[in-house]
Amino acid sequence: MKLSTFKKSAITSMFCFLFFSCLTNVEEPFEENPTEDFCKTRSFSLHVKPIIDNNCIQCHGQGGNSPNLTTFNGVSSNANSIKAEVVSRRMPQGNSLTNEEIQAISCWVDEGALNN
Repeated sequence: MKLSTFKKSAITSMFCFLFFSCLTNVEEPFEENPTEDFCKTRSFSLHVKPIIDNNCIQCHGQGGNSPNLTTFNGVSSNANSIKAEVVSRRMPQGNSLTNEEIQAISCWVDEGALNN
């Protein structure tokens, strides 16, 4: 059975629409090279602690999974592990950080994981 030109166009248009709409839902890959200015302005109190508080302490809080990330000492002593887990997107489980959040943590760790 032959499809009319209109039906072929409609089917092709619907396929293209569905294909391209799915592309916008794909998570962008993490880029490991944020700008130097971005890194110089990341601080624990303004940038990293809110990310940890909103995404990590539900599982890594008092009485939860190790490590305990409720204090600066807990976060800073595990900074390299935290960076590795968020860059690889293994953590936080059941959630996803934005590229900017991952870069903020990476920059903070790379700049010495200071209490700033």
